[in-house]
Amino acid sequence: MSTSTHSWKGLPIGAKAFVGLVIVAGMVSLLEAAIHQSSKNIAEFICYLGIAMLASRLRVTLPGITGTMSVNFLFILVGIAELSYAEAMTLGAISMLAQSLYPSRPNAIQLAFNVCAGALSTALAYLVYHNPLANQYISSHPLILCLAASTYFIVNAGSIAAVISFSEGKPLRQILVDCYFWSFPYYLLGAGIAGVIGWFNREFNWETSLLFVPAIYVIYRSYRLYLGKLEDEKRHVEEIADLHLRTIEALALAIEAKDQTTHDHLQRVRIYAIEVAKELGMTGTELEALHAASLLHDIGKLAVPEHIIAKPGRLTPEEFEKMKIHTVVGAEILERVRFPYPVVPIVRAHHEKWDGSGYPYGLKGAEIPIGARILSAVDYLDALASDRQYRRAMPLDEVMKRLSAESGKSFDPKVVDVLKRRYRTLENLALAQASGNVPLPTDLKITHGHAPAAGYENAAVSDAPGREATFLSSIAAARQEAQSLFELSQDLGASLSLGETLSVFSVKLKPMVPYDAIAIYILRDEVLMPEYVNGDNYRLFSSLRIPLGDGLSGWVAQNKKPIVNGNPSVEPGYLNDPDKFSTLRSALALPLEGVGGVIGVLALYRAERDAFTSDHLRILLAVSGKMALAIENALKFQQAESSATTDYLTGLPNARSLFLQLDRDLARCKRDKESLTLMVCDMNGFKKINDRFGHLEGNRVLRLFAQALKDSCREYDYVARMGGDEFVVIAPGLQADAAAKKVEQIRPLARQAGFDVCGEEILSLSVGLAVSPADGNDAEQLLAQADRRMYMEKQKQPTQKDQRLHTRMKCRLTIELHPQGAAAPIFGNLIDVSLGGCYVETSAILSPGSGLKIVFSIDDGTLSAEGTIARVHPGSGVAVQFKEMSRESREKMYRILEFVQSKTTLYNDRYMQNLLKR
Repeated sequence: MSTSTHSWKGLPIGAKAFVGLVIVAGMVSLLEAAIHQSSKNIAEFICYLGIAMLASRLRVTLPGITGTMSVNFLFILVGIAELSYAEAMTLGAISMLAQSLYPSRPNAIQLAFNVCAGALSTALAYLVYHNPLANQYISSHPLILCLAASTYFIVNAGSIAAVISFSEGKPLRQILVDCYFWSFPYYLLGAGIAGVIGWFNREFNWETSLLFVPAIYVIYRSYRLYLGKLEDEKRHVEEIADLHLRTIEALALAIEAKDQTTHDHLQRVRIYAIEVAKELGMTGTELEALHAASLLHDIGKLAVPEHIIAKPGRLTPEEFEKMKIHTVVGAEILERVRFPYPVVPIVRAHHEKWDGSGYPYGLKGAEIPIGARILSAVDYLDALASDRQYRRAMPLDEVMKRLSAESGKSFDPKVVDVLKRRYRTLENLALAQASGNVPLPTDLKITHGHAPAAGYENAAVSDAPGREATFLSSIAAARQEAQSLFELSQDLGASLSLGETLSVFSVKLKPMVPYDAIAIYILRDEVLMPEYVNGDNYRLFSSLRIPLGDGLSGWVAQNKKPIVNGNPSVEPGYLNDPDKFSTLRSALALPLEGVGGVIGVLALYRAERDAFTSDHLRILLAVSGKMALAIENALKFQQAESSATTDYLTGLPNARSLFLQLDRDLARCKRDKESLTLMVCDMNGFKKINDRFGHLEGNRVLRLFAQALKDSCREYDYVARMGGDEFVVIAPGLQADAAAKKVEQIRPLARQAGFDVCGEEILSLSVGLAVSPADGNDAEQLLAQADRRMYMEKQKQPTQKDQRLHTRMKCRLTIELHPQGAAAPIFGNLIDVSLGGCYVETSAILSPGSGLKIVFSIDDGTLSAEGTIARVHPGSGVAVQFKEMSRESREKMYRILEFVQSKTTLYNDRYMQNLLKR
């Protein structure tokens, strides 16, 4: 029993019982040998014992299990034949002990079992060899020795195999046949060598047997070489099988990575497909083929551009045509692998449909390989039951309803029946391996529509003869196309300049769709105007003005459909002049549709006839949406840039207009050698107006101050709003002393504007001055210096700690105070209240920071508020801060304020009436 087998606690009950039985039997045998000690030749015994102990170190590992064997059995057989019972038992036990202790250190149970099993084997073999009955019936001495060797082999190997069978759950017969029976001839050979040694001992003397030690080493070496070769061959076969499967899975993962799927998806499809196939009776090579095909069925997507695979929505007809090639390309790739089972037909036909409406060959019914029929249904179910980029996963029951509806149409009814019976079991089995994202649907069938007859295009566009791409070039082109489209999409959003955007687009587009000339027309007032032209006949295209609906580009814009390989000469005005000549023979034009409709047309021209292909159209359709959006944004920016110079709120010039004006005034003052004063003004306390009175009142303050500031300046001074509550005044020719007086004139304007709106002096003004050329000669330097001085002045403004966030209301009202933890209420006089808190006159002593509840009406308990004591004036009163309010509690506080105000007014009126009566 090896040290690597189960621990004693981990052994089953049967294994423990068997181990105990072997140990007891071995101990009995050793005890008997110890009682009946005898020795024929002590020197011979010691010599054999030493050689047996040395031979115990010559070990080999048994194939397929955790046990080991040693060649010391040869000298145990010699001891059985030549030594006494006690000597043979001692030799067998000690040699087994030496074998067990080297090189590992087993635990006590393992060591006892090994020694006792060896002792029991030796005892039984000794009894067989020296049995008088056996010697009476078998006169041949070699046969009796072979019988003893067989007994030793059966008992020793059988005991170890039985423990392994109990502990590892393997059949006993299988362990003996697979792991031990091959060594039986070596035991017979050892019996023969032991017989020869015995003959030499009888004919000569026992010392001559030492000459057989080299032969024993030869046996050991042959033992090791044979087992080593077995292990190497087994390891090689296992590595090749594992490598084959790992290669398939790694390749499948690399392909599915383009589709943002994971290993879990592959495993899920594989589990479904294999289980359905077993249910349908598939075995052997068919099952192996389906296993590989379930992992590699989408290998052909290497030839499909990534932007099509990852598109979050329905594919266009052109994109779907490109997607359909993945079945044929995948089959061509796998044909070169030369699988030993039929993988290629499954991959080629896994998008065929039962009614013949699938692709690529339109097979129907039993013409479709059974593996492809299974894979098609499983892929459909898995796709609908998993999350997609544009929808959530459907419930499995809903998926099965849809799958059942396609039975006899898209899918084999037998396959659907199996899935209907077992889909819950299969789903649980798949969930054990965790589900992942799934590829885009490939069971989509789209029929091309035909454009209205216009004489400009063919409904079907095919590649010219000789242009059919191999699958290798298709893969390379797909990767290059994806990278180019990514770079193009990145560059399109990098600039708002229309000219720069169109120029970058033309440069990036040419490697993907070669052209000799490009024209991008913008629709303005029902006429297509060339906004960007490059390439051959530049002047010719730049002069075109194409009415909507006329010519090739006009038709495209009006009908919102592309034209492939149209005639460039039909453009209005293209060749009306006899002096004009063009070599361009084919055109590809498509509409550019923005948010509000068609904004223009993209037209490419080539000198060859029928130079453009369906792939060229597909690429342009992929980028046309983003291109149209970029053009639309650039046009809007152009319009905004040319018109937006005024601040919408105050009517003053805005920041952009300010910079332009400042640059002009600086240039003029520099030329006339005059000074220029720049004043940056910022309102102090404006945020409080917005917080307390609202943004609409804040806007009124800004408008009042802007108008007052403009009225206070000279006619040729320039007043602008920088943003927020910041204003700038440009005063050409204003000297420093006059500028200081001007500052003092405009400070009260802000205070007055705040008072007019809010009824209190809540605003002040910080002003920073900068004078050119002393503080700088350009706009940025002057603004930075003035802004710095303005903020320095703002820091000097006194902090207004007494200014409150909420307006206070003076009142006189008796209220109830309910301190936290108090049994009875406390009465007090409310003299000051706002949305944020109140002040109550009371002689009660309360702790700062403690909570309390205030009831403002004795008759209506709902008019109450909770707060915290913020400040205590012992014997005088307490200041209370209300808790933060939600919308509902704020509405409640407004009702409380109305109640307090009405009661205060009522009591004041009564007080005045009593005074008048006196």
